[in-house]
Amino acid sequence: MEEKDSVATLMDSTTSKIQQLQKAFAELESYRAVTLNMKWKELEEHFHGLEKSLKRRFHELEDQEKVFENKTMKAREMLKKQEAAVFAKEQATLQRLQEKRDAATFSIINAREKHRKVSQKDLAIVSNGGQGTSCMEEKPMDAVSNVTEGHIEDVKLSFENGNGNVDLVSYPELLKLCQEMDTAGLHKFISDNRKNLAAIREEIPHALRASPNAACLVLDSLEGFYCMEVSSHDIKKDANLLGLRRTCIMLMECLSDFLSNSARVSNLVSKDIKERAKAVAEEWKPKLDALDMDASNGNSLEAHAFLQLLASFDIASGFDEEELSRLIPMVSRRRQTADLCCSLGLSEKMPGVIEVLVNSGRQIDAVNLAFAFDLTKQFSPVTLLKSYLKDARNSCSPGKSGNSSPTAQVHY
Repeated sequence: MEEKDSVATLMDSTTSKIQQLQKAFAELESYRAVTLNMKWKELEEHFHGLEKSLKRRFHELEDQEKVFENKTMKAREMLKKQEAAVFAKEQATLQRLQEKRDAATFSIINAREKHRKVSQKDLAIVSNGGQGTSCMEEKPMDAVSNVTEGHIEDVKLSFENGNGNVDLVSYPELLKLCQEMDTAGLHKFISDNRKNLAAIREEIPHALRASPNAACLVLDSLEGFYCMEVSSHDIKKDANLLGLRRTCIMLMECLSDFLSNSARVSNLVSKDIKERAKAVAEEWKPKLDALDMDASNGNSLEAHAFLQLLASFDIASGFDEEELSRLIPMVSRRRQTADLCCSLGLSEKMPGVIEVLVNSGRQIDAVNLAFAFDLTKQFSPVTLLKSYLKDARNSCSPGKSGNSSPTAQVHY
């Protein structure tokens, strides 16, 4: 604005400048010795033409400035309207979510009220094995579910954890098995309830708080992981053994979750337990030498269990990092791989592991690990996926054996 005012002031002063120039020109003519070919009238017309041209251009610029200001004002008004519309949509969405949450809460309360039909007397009879009744402290229950065939299923029990908070356990039998350090019963309970495995997986870390020695319980549960009665050729066909091995891995993962959320980790895993866990790892380690990385296709339960054992009991420091990193391609398809590598301190070894996966034609596993460890600049996902697609097309082309096609790499 200040610049525009200064330009207008200069333009207004042109008239006075022309008058001054006229006087100077007249004075010059009075002293001339010869007649000048150029007359003042011509100069005056020239300067007035320049003045008009400048004023016209100045007004054009003013008009353009006004047009720009109008467009800017309209754009700001439109932006405010759009912001108001987005805010209104957000509020409407939050309102709908709140209504759904209130409806879900109401449904849960109704379901819990229906489960209160079981009387405290019935619970006392069940707890005594049907041998009469026992006195129970009269207090409200959080939730009670069905009582069938002499046992209670899905009863919500509460107990205080190490942080002073109260957790709910949906499976009292699971809590009892942990209290009694019953590893055989724990395996059987998980096997019998595999259809609810996700819910049980969430409850086990809470139930481990009731165990006198959670680390010892999980370590004892690993017995039988390598069954001598089953040959290596028949392992994949033995559903029971495969189920047992998956259960062992899950229990070790739950122990890690339990320890990570406990304020007394040093007291929970004693030196003796770590020595026992290290002995188990030393016993398992030679069995991994017979594993074929290509045959396992990145989904080896044996390699996963060994690495999880080291991570759960914090004994990885007693083993060579190079040897551990060579096992990673055997578990590259499993969803826990990235967390395992971090727990075992193998993050710096990941470029070499990814290189092995790329060279063995497992580009999708390589891409997943590259993203997990922020190595996408070194290993371009686009390049790796293009290479994978090229290999897939070549393997599916006429004349190629059907068995040579890349195995679909799916993470579990």
